[in-house]
Amino acid sequence: MKLWRLVRADRAALDGAGARLHGGRYFSAGHAIVSLASEPGLAVLIAARYWLAGRDLASRDRVSGDPAGPGYALGWTEVDAEAERLGGDLDSDFEGTRRKGEVDRWVASRRSLLLALRSAVLPEADVVLLNAEHPQAARVAPLTLRPFRFEDCLHRPPMYDAFRAGED
Repeated sequence: MKLWRLVRADRAALDGAGARLHGGRYFSAGHAIVSLASEPGLAVLIAARYWLAGRDLASRDRVSGDPAGPGYALGWTEVDAEAERLGGDLDSDFEGTRRKGEVDRWVASRRSLLLALRSAVLPEADVVLLNAEHPQAARVAPLTLRPFRFEDCLHRPPMYDAFRAGED
């Protein structure tokens, strides 16, 4: 299964260190979980959704204001495992609070490496959680990375004015 993640280039390790400290939408702090996406577009959309809150995405491309800084990268890895599916309607659990207990119990059980949840952002795709504490986690290959810049894909389209003129 190919899984995707948009990361700061200097934080690409699949170790769940950030989640262990801060938790996530569907799990409590204290668990080493890596959130991945079943599709590259979902990885970008989720990152853009969080970063849009009062931030200029183009400035996010330059970490800590350093134009030569590590920047962001879109990465993928192949995982030779089937994801366990957590069913249910995520839209009815907007903040993920009901899900935290279910996911926390899944992590503690170590019964599977991956857990898939239907994305609330793009329901046609999945958020896939990787339990970095699972015995099989050590066999997951590191992310293959390519540079990613929001300003390369979210700028004003060159043909925007021409298309808008035809609507009048």
